[in-house]
Amino acid sequence: MNINDNKRFALLIDADNAQAKAIDAILIEAARYGDVTSRRCYGDWTSPQSKSWKEVLNKHAIQPIQQFAYTVGRNATDSALIIDAMDLLYTGKFNGFFLVSSHSDFTKLATRLREAGLEIIGIGKQNTPEAFRSACNRFIFTETITEDENKTDENNNVEQISKNIATSAEKNDSTKSPPKTSSTKKLKKLIIDAINSPSEGDGWANLSEVGNYLNRIDSSFDPRNYGLPKLSLLVKSLNYVDYKNSNSKHFVKLKDANA
Repeated sequence: MNINDNKRFALLIDADNAQAKAIDAILIEAARYGDVTSRRCYGDWTSPQSKSWKEVLNKHAIQPIQQFAYTVGRNATDSALIIDAMDLLYTGKFNGFFLVSSHSDFTKLATRLREAGLEIIGIGKQNTPEAFRSACNRFIFTETITEDENKTDENNNVEQISKNIATSAEKNDSTKSPPKTSSTKKLKKLIIDAINSPSEGDGWANLSEVGNYLNRIDSSFDPRNYGLPKLSLLVKSLNYVDYKNSNSKHFVKLKDANA
């Protein structure tokens, strides 16, 4: 049994700040962390803007929570979600929460739930304010997982994508895939800091420890943001990192700048 099978999560969705078309990808992503035993979506279901959500709620057994917009410009949905989150926290039945929104108003909620020792995973757009992203243990971009799901449909599963990329890299190491985004300077700093932190005296660092460090210092770090499904494939694509496999363990080291 996978250790994640024992984890119980609550999935709380802010329909005012989330996309219904991403729900399939969101649920697939959530299943990687554990069992989502409570699924709730908050919105004003009398509003025409909620039509896209109403079409998917029954399909995925998501409980719609009605919240009327009492005043124009005031988000009553946020308050309802926060109150329910605290009620669920005090039941003691959950190991963590998925907060699906791109709204910074949930920053305090994420902080409070995390202080209680729960695992908080945010899911939202890339333009989500940094404060909310940092308040979560992990923050996943919907653009990344919806794109990932499209690739899965085309190639049957993510593992096949990994094999295809790895095979291509082995055939022609000089044509390694560069990161998709333009934030290569930020990526380089993250990778260098991560390798230096857990590295041994010889400079080699266990890749799993590097991955843990990356997630601690940047909750939104995800190899898929750079077009590759695994961290091992990402570091292989970087010209300033050496990679080796020893006894089924993966290690990375910064290349000598003078070499």
